[in-house]
Amino acid sequence: MIHAHITAWFLSIILFFVALSLQKNGKQKGAKIVHMVLRLFYVLILLTGFMLLFSITNISGLYILKAAGGLWIIASLELILIKSAKQVKTSPFWIQFVVAFLLVLYLGFSLPLGFNFL
Repeated sequence: MIHAHITAWFLSIILFFVALSLQKNGKQKGAKIVHMVLRLFYVLILLTGFMLLFSITNISGLYILKAAGGLWIIASLELILIKSAKQVKTSPFWIQFVVAFLLVLYLGFSLPLGFNFL
């Protein structure tokens, strides 16, 4: 299940940048299609993430923090795409995305259910 979760969020990051570049190039129809596919991947991320969370027998506060950070990432990605389509300043959402992404990566790779690279 971990591999499905990581694959879903990795593909979501790629789809996010594709949708953003399509928006910047003025291809609104293509950007809208990719954005809808990205929303489907958000659902996959949420499903696999909650399945992983509820498969843990001893849930600590750090797992809850990681889940909240994951929701924060999805919200910031969605807001970046929506605000950039409306030509509104997106820098606060980019900052939120980077902070949440680093937090979730750190927690994901340091908690016992994650990967150990060392």
